[in-house]
Amino acid sequence: LYRQALEMRKRLLGEPHPDVASSLNNLAFLYQSQGRYEEAEPLYRQALEMFKRLLGEQHPDVATSLNN
Repeated sequence: LYRQALEMRKRLLGEPHPDVASSLNNLAFLYQSQGRYEEAEPLYRQALEMFKRLLGEQHPDVATSLNN
């Protein structure tokens, strides 16, 4: 369902959108909780870079993404 939501958000909102970054973060969290760390890390990094680019380095979502 997270993958489906990610693809839908990409299609409807466009790739560079904070909601797409949130979906990436959610999918990464799922993978992390399943112990699939090698799959989770690139998604977390992609979400972090997207949040920084779209919202700025000092945005709370960037801090959350760094924490993850």
